[in-house]
Amino acid sequence: MPIEFTVFKGSQDGSIRQEKSQRGDLERDDVLIRITHSGVCFTDVHYRHADMALGHEGTGVVEKTGPDAKTLKKGDRVGWGYEHDCCGHCRQCLTGWETLCAVRKMYAFADLDQGSFGTHAVWREAFLFKVPDTMKNEDAGPLMCGGSTVFNALYAAQVRPTARVGIVGVGGLGHLAIQFAAQMGCQVVVFSGTDSKKEEAMRLGATEFYATKGANELKLEKPIDNLIVTTSSQPDWQLYLNVMAPNGVISPLSVDSNDLKIPYMPLLLNGLRIQGGIVSARQVHRDMLEFAAIHNIKPVKMTFPMTLEGVKESLKTLEEGKMRYRGVLVAEN
Repeated sequence: MPIEFTVFKGSQDGSIRQEKSQRGDLERDDVLIRITHSGVCFTDVHYRHADMALGHEGTGVVEKTGPDAKTLKKGDRVGWGYEHDCCGHCRQCLTGWETLCAVRKMYAFADLDQGSFGTHAVWREAFLFKVPDTMKNEDAGPLMCGGSTVFNALYAAQVRPTARVGIVGVGGLGHLAIQFAAQMGCQVVVFSGTDSKKEEAMRLGATEFYATKGANELKLEKPIDNLIVTTSSQPDWQLYLNVMAPNGVISPLSVDSNDLKIPYMPLLLNGLRIQGGIVSARQVHRDMLEFAAIHNIKPVKMTFPMTLEGVKESLKTLEEGKMRYRGVLVAEN
């Protein structure tokens, strides 16, 4: 029997539309989820001009499971993120890097008929994550992409508890990265344009804070072992290369269509590494949720109703740079 639900979609002119979407009856390990909350990510802004259902930081409650579902049952609280499926057989999939699978199914590239901006969704059980008992759905939503992305950067760079971790930007990603790195035992050094977010950054776990607007040079007591860049565009790389420790790792998370242009000799002479990355693979994602639950890591958030007007307002707030720091859509039912 077909499953019908409401979604909020982008369009060619950028306007948001409310439409009905339909899926066939549940097969294999499909799971029907009633969406309760969704994080609002800047990636959703990027795709508001596409004819697709928006949203990829969903949380909700299981309503029904397919015949091959093994771990989830009706009433379980679950979430999902950027990746929906993979081949399960290639080298990447078999070594825990399925997010790099050549035929992976990702937000905006597959399953365009459904997202987390809506009433329901159907996803494979294998790509759903149980929300920890001590965590609220509204806090779990932004962790499904924002938390997953920064945690994966720390994981892929093999950050140690003794490391000095620099975080560029105190926004949707940056404020989560501060919390994760601090709870890992790292010295967290935050860089932001002005001092306006200093107090909040220190409260979240930063040990040092530097305002960078107009700066030609950064003067730190000790160099940085790992640098995570969370700003919406690429920074002045020269400014940060000068404070990197030998063999340091730079993790750029900014979504920027421009080429990466970085001073060559400092990279060469100091043995620096640039580590690309996206969201976590599934086991790392599970670890992230468990770690966040244990250490009470949660997003600083603004909430909006899961309605057409609420979706529009959340995206507008994000585009205008007024979001502190993650938007969360809340279902009315």
